[in-house]
Amino acid sequence: MKVLILGSGPNAVAARDWPTLPYDALVAINNAWRVRDDWTHAIYPEDFPADRHPPADTRPHIRADRFVPAQNAFGGFVYAGGTMAFTAAYWALHDLKPTQMDFLGCDMVYAPTGNTHFYGTGTADPLRDDPTLQSLEAKSARLLATALDHGCDCRNLSTGPSRLIFAPATAPALRPDPAAIQRARSREAELDYFVASGRYWETPDAYDPAELRALDALWLATVER
Repeated sequence: MKVLILGSGPNAVAARDWPTLPYDALVAINNAWRVRDDWTHAIYPEDFPADRHPPADTRPHIRADRFVPAQNAFGGFVYAGGTMAFTAAYWALHDLKPTQMDFLGCDMVYAPTGNTHFYGTGTADPLRDDPTLQSLEAKSARLLATALDHGCDCRNLSTGPSRLIFAPATAPALRPDPAAIQRARSREAELDYFVASGRYWETPDAYDPAELRALDALWLATVER
């Protein structure tokens, strides 16, 4: 199965030019369902405003009761990353079991001026004060390693700057170092920073930012860029 994770970055509109959807599933994050009519799954957090929800038709809306257990199966939000781009990817990996996940509009790069999202300006969620999000690159390295373990490759369709470390569709595949992956996972197990509810921000003092920074360094060391 091929899955597209579609975010709200300015380049998400590139998907509008596709005459047909070249994927088995399109997982639209937050407002991204507005880009194409043929999205198959919509995913959004508890605080996503009701007036921005996608149509209430027969297509699945993935909310916390579904994506929290899925992300917990891959280590939880502190390690996997508390942005909707990563959450959507881990949910898709868990429930859809793809062999290919492509990302568009999920770059998490926010210009100081001009449009930050395809619909104009929005909140730069990953840039909030969050000790677990010190390195989005490290979080994407972790996602790549996890996906590959489950027989799924990750590619980034965006052409501009990105916090995702995935190779573009036209480049050779990026393959993390297995020994480095094991070191990062062993350290995660030692730290044991797990919050079953997914609401890790309610206990910010439970995580040592320096330890998380060191863990990020271990994940970044799994890939050569």
